[in-house]
Amino acid sequence: MLKCTKFQLQQPRNGMFLSCPFRLHCASSSPNGLKEALKSNLPKEEYVSRFLKRKWTLRSPDTKINQIMISKDGLQQGGENLGKLSFLNNPQPVMGDQVMRNNRQEPSFYVVRDDLLHPLVNGNKARKLDALLPLLEDSSVTDVVTCGGCQSAHAAAVAVSCAERGLKSHLLLRGEQPATLTGNGGLVFSLADLEASLFTHECGEHSSHVDALTKRSKKVAIINEGAGDAAALLGVVRLVEFLSQDHLFGKDQQLKIIIDSGTGTTAVGFGIGAVCLGLPWEVTAIMLADTVDGYQKREESLISEFRRCFTLHFGKQVLTGLEPGLVHWVERSSPRKFGNILKGEVETCQKIARETGILIDPVYTLAAWEMATQLGQEEYAKVVMLHTGGTLGMFGLAQRYKSYFEMLKDEYCS
Repeated sequence: MLKCTKFQLQQPRNGMFLSCPFRLHCASSSPNGLKEALKSNLPKEEYVSRFLKRKWTLRSPDTKINQIMISKDGLQQGGENLGKLSFLNNPQPVMGDQVMRNNRQEPSFYVVRDDLLHPLVNGNKARKLDALLPLLEDSSVTDVVTCGGCQSAHAAAVAVSCAERGLKSHLLLRGEQPATLTGNGGLVFSLADLEASLFTHECGEHSSHVDALTKRSKKVAIINEGAGDAAALLGVVRLVEFLSQDHLFGKDQQLKIIIDSGTGTTAVGFGIGAVCLGLPWEVTAIMLADTVDGYQKREESLISEFRRCFTLHFGKQVLTGLEPGLVHWVERSSPRKFGNILKGEVETCQKIARETGILIDPVYTLAAWEMATQLGQEEYAKVVMLHTGGTLGMFGLAQRYKSYFEMLKDEYCS
């Protein structure tokens, strides 16, 4: 098993992994429609909506929104001691103009139920692949390579999605290196290469880079660990646009968006979406796998790559304010090494599931639930938690903590 120890597969400078400047090169020969759009004074949201009219994996960006009411008795200061609180799920909350007016009576927060998008490919995995998979298909990619740790939900999501579309997936999981290394003679491309090449083709230009995409029988694309690619951010921007509709959260309310963060890609995508649409939303990301410095560097890198890839699509006026610092990175209430679970957290997840019908896991989504609970008591209905999935992680938990799940089995069988 090949060993992969970094969040991102780096691109060596030996020509194997190609970089492509064609997006900027074709600016002078852009189609008239694009030139006119760049000169227009369209509102930000209308401009972004036009740009997002492209192929997607999900038929619709729709998602369910629940409101979680927090019991008034025994409210806690901070996110810990959730076991002493009670939660009630309102699956059909009042939205639109009435969100702030009617929801100040008791502490609460909203949950964006992206965990319901797909049985296996859900949460932030589905949102990032929403933009990536059509890009792979339009580029005639045959093989996809990605990496992750053991029981990686990202790797599983890529494998399932590729299988559904007839693509071959190659998963590099952290482990021991095999005695004999193997390879193939196909070209290898990053997603930025593919995005740039497709844009060049639309501009009516041809190059050896584009020709290579069409002539080789095997075309291999690399998806970074956690789908931490600039192209993946578009799927998150699409979700932000959906949530900002007038009949949902609207464009004027000051919301606190809470997201648990592995690679941090989803949180950065939310920040970019808020800026591009001119929304007064504050994105708070709970750090789970790196330091503040590491996440801030990751944010800077993703924003830089996003600007490089999509400046011509969006236009400079839409990207005004798109600089590092979009995300507020915070520690978990009880920090620990990534993947570690503290005493009582599995029981807390089970309690939340019994009271609300919402499945959360102790590694990822419990961290966001803790923060949303804390802020929901302070800010009331101005807090929105993005449920990032984690369904597959439950299977790993059942293996690591058999006693908890055997207890549930006994209860159901009795």
